[in-house]
Amino acid sequence: MREAGRILAAVHQELGKAIKPGMSTLDVDRLGEEMIRSYGCEPSFLNYCGYPASICVSVNDEVVHGIPSADRILKEGDIVSLDAGVIYKGYHSDAARTVGVGEISKEAQFLIERTRLSFFQGIKNAKAGNRLFDISGAIEDFAESFGYGVVYDLVGHGIGSSLHEEPEIPNFRPGRLHRGIKLKPGMTLAVEPMINMGTPDVMWMDDEWTVVSADHSLSAHYENTILITDNKPEILSLTEDEKAAGFLELF
Repeated sequence: MREAGRILAAVHQELGKAIKPGMSTLDVDRLGEEMIRSYGCEPSFLNYCGYPASICVSVNDEVVHGIPSADRILKEGDIVSLDAGVIYKGYHSDAARTVGVGEISKEAQFLIERTRLSFFQGIKNAKAGNRLFDISGAIEDFAESFGYGVVYDLVGHGIGSSLHEEPEIPNFRPGRLHRGIKLKPGMTLAVEPMINMGTPDVMWMDDEWTVVSADHSLSAHYENTILITDNKPEILSLTEDEKAAGFLELF
């Protein structure tokens, strides 16, 4: 899983830098799949439960699971969430990044950065002996401090030899009295804040995959596969650029 995460981080770093105005979301998917296969891996998402692509490409108000299309053209000022997974020797990694297309508004940039920071706030609590919802509550508190809507209808998950495993990992505190399972060394989790600039409510589109914010406000998504240890969690899918920028010091 460490190698699966390392490869996925490299794919995200390359793919994020390739995004530019004029590309179709299908171009993005094809490029991402080519990168994944160049490392000797298979895309986790392709044909998973019928999903027809390798990269979920979600634009602007699309929260997750956007289906790539030759007719959806990225333009200056868009933000695009790239959600991808790889299978390496039977084990999965799963990670997402939201990137700007060309020059984007300050509000959009703040949303992207604060969504990423909410992840790091959450995993400060991702340590053996703590409870699962300690992660969830920290994500919620941070995101809501900016007036954002934390999506309730979609959650993170365990991950390993299957893409989606128990437990579900909400990005919000489910209840004051229920703190979730106790975290143990060796657990591998996909923690993935999905944050809307406006309402937390979402809608499913007619394709039965694409999820959009109910008020069509911008949405950002940030995800990593992490390993629980006795001390700090190990992030298996952090990019080299993120490591160089000091993100390992945030938790």
